[in-house]
Amino acid sequence: MANFFKKAFQDMKESTKAQHEVDKANFEAAKAEAKANFEENKFHNTYAKAKADAKKSWDDAHMSPSERAAKMQEERDAQIADAKARTETANARYEAAKKK
Repeated sequence: MANFFKKAFQDMKESTKAQHEVDKANFEAAKAEAKANFEENKFHNTYAKAKADAKKSWDDAHMSPSERAAKMQEERDAQIADAKARTETANARYEAAKKK
């Protein structure tokens, strides 16, 4: 019985370490993306972009509740798909680094 618990806790420890690596990779990816977005958009907020953003927020403000809920659900689905893709990429990077 003691060996069972020892093995179970060892498995949990390894799983935690692996999840920590995934979280670290996702955090680094988010940080790098934010840094890249900042550099790409620095000093590029043109009048046309500001006008387009204003129109988008105006259109969003005048949606019906059901339209807003549908749009938010689409955005959430897209974010989930993107997060899964980033996770797969991070896992692949982790496995490649682990084999070195």
